[in-house]
Amino acid sequence: MRAVVLEGFGGLESLVIKEMPKPEARPGEVLIAVRAFGLNHAETHMRKGEWAESMPIIGIECVGEVVSAPGGEFNPGDKVAAFMGGLGRTINGSYAEFTVAPVTNVIKINTTLPWEEFAALPESYATAWIALKANLDIQPGQTLLLRGATSALGQAALNIAVDAGANVIATTRSEAKFGKLLEMGAKRCELEGPDLSKRLNDGKQVDSVLDLIGNSTLLDSVAIPHRHGRVCLIGWLGGLAPIPDFNPLLQMASGIHFSLFVSVALGTPEFPVSEYHLQEIVEKVEKGIYKAKPAAVFSFDQIREAQALMESNKANGKIVVKL
Repeated sequence: MRAVVLEGFGGLESLVIKEMPKPEARPGEVLIAVRAFGLNHAETHMRKGEWAESMPIIGIECVGEVVSAPGGEFNPGDKVAAFMGGLGRTINGSYAEFTVAPVTNVIKINTTLPWEEFAALPESYATAWIALKANLDIQPGQTLLLRGATSALGQAALNIAVDAGANVIATTRSEAKFGKLLEMGAKRCELEGPDLSKRLNDGKQVDSVLDLIGNSTLLDSVAIPHRHGRVCLIGWLGGLAPIPDFNPLLQMASGIHFSLFVSVALGTPEFPVSEYHLQEIVEKVEKGIYKAKPAAVFSFDQIREAQALMESNKANGKIVVKL
């Protein structure tokens, strides 16, 4: 099979297409013929050697068709999504014509969506769904501040939150992107920046903050909600640098509920993929309730161009590679 293989850590030249042995599934695993996969910032960090774990074949999600499942959990030809479960981190991932994923991290889906549109959904929507529905327990009529809304994960969160009846204040680094966010259902847009808490001037009317920027904005985020409000951190668009000299006693507001969700937990006993209603999400995309088309689609041979666009932060949505 053809696969994108990491030949050392570094720039885009580290991504090399090679012939590799076709993997075989063991009990508890599923062999999938990959039809398309979405790109994630984690994979650029893996390429550079900045991630704690990475395999020669990276890629943390894909959609495709089942070739075999020795345990009988799926039938050949089933249309599935696979994400996380060690893909690209501790087992070879989805940047290939075939991949093997744990049964715990594979979902069968009935859909007429083209492969490239289906591929834009799994990891982003899983992360956003659990953060909003479980960590933040978002309710109709509540005000949600969504930091980093034009990213693929941000747009997924915006779709889910608006459909759930939340009033969303969406942030982005460019006023030129306000129109798209308002079209997607945001009630208001703000320019992203480290002093956002001072500029909002909302009299503590924000119920929840979903922060996709990361450590660079976290301390500002916890200063925004009202007492007993919630803050959930799920993204690191601003980089992986830690918060210097972090002291919760001096730097965090009292009464705020802070939580973290990292998608590596998906498929574990604590976060089964059944909690992520992918079939429901796919149906809402098919009906046009969620606006979730990929921002750009590349061929397998264009993997370097695809990752280059991701690193530029100019995609304004999910980048997909279609085989």
